[in-house]
Amino acid sequence: MPKNYNISVIKGDGIGVEIVDQAIKVLTAVGKKFDLNFDYKEYLMGGCAIDATGNPLPQETIDGVLDSDACLFGAIGGPKWDNLERELRPESGLLRFRKEMGVFANLRPATVYDELVDASSLKPEVIKGVDIMVVRELIGGIYFGEPKGKTETKGWNTMVYTVEEIERIAHVAFKLAMKRDKRVCSIDKANVLDVSQLWRDTAERIAKEYPEVELTHMYVDNCAMQLIANPRQFDVILTGNIFGDILSDEASMLSGSIGLLPSASTGLKTAVYEPIHGSAPDIAGLGIANPIATIASASMMLRYSLDQEAAADAIDNAIKKTMADGYRTGDLAAYDCKEKVNCTQMGDIIAQNI
Repeated sequence: MPKNYNISVIKGDGIGVEIVDQAIKVLTAVGKKFDLNFDYKEYLMGGCAIDATGNPLPQETIDGVLDSDACLFGAIGGPKWDNLERELRPESGLLRFRKEMGVFANLRPATVYDELVDASSLKPEVIKGVDIMVVRELIGGIYFGEPKGKTETKGWNTMVYTVEEIERIAHVAFKLAMKRDKRVCSIDKANVLDVSQLWRDTAERIAKEYPEVELTHMYVDNCAMQLIANPRQFDVILTGNIFGDILSDEASMLSGSIGLLPSASTGLKTAVYEPIHGSAPDIAGLGIANPIATIASASMMLRYSLDQEAAADAIDNAIKKTMADGYRTGDLAAYDCKEKVNCTQMGDIIAQNI
């Protein structure tokens, strides 16, 4: 008997529709191989939801995602909605979505494919073999802290973390490290911020529960430099919301293309899997988007939410084979490309390689 999973799907705006369709294609292929059945239900969020309902995050979407085993997400936003009031913009819906889902842990791997080592702006000897997992706290910190506000002459936000919030994200990082190289580097600004000193103290206490894992600390400004100077020194990076937002984007560029890297946002209620890039409205509808990040996000969904390790490995291996065989979308066509393909073709090839 096949195993059945209910997957909520939010394609969103821009290239979201194109890239999610390719991920579903690959999931269908892996489902046939491993006797898995995926029941997909689509929901609206972002600009398309604003156009249809006037709300960037309809209640139907919240309820539907919470009722699913996991959510596969594309991308939202675009210049069409930039002039709306802040609370009505697609990005506001995304922040509220994360809070409603309770997805407090954002997992963002930064992996360099051997075949694309020349695609990075850094020297090959610096980035070859890089395999980093950034664990970012996602629903606390300065983006959600109170008080906040703005007058004509002043704006203010408050960076707040509780011990409970730090403990739960630290456990995620240490558990991931146990399955990797057993090293966690916690990033803060404890030399000037009281909230960071609480972060550091809590991380050290949680580390005692994982004696096999080495815990180190680094200030965020030094980490920003070290990611460029010596990225291979990192295994798991543990950090808060705003620091993680910046550092994970920096780490993503080690690979040479933002179109390659997936992410997972997990919590107590459900998990959301999405590429780290945006909706790219400038290329939407042209069929040239790179779907690999979304397909790799589907792999993370299989691994972390559905406990289907073999199926996840099959997708990862299919992506690696596709890269090794020299197939490239336009963003990577300058690097060891044997055949340039479009978005749909890339999805077809990866599915065939399952």
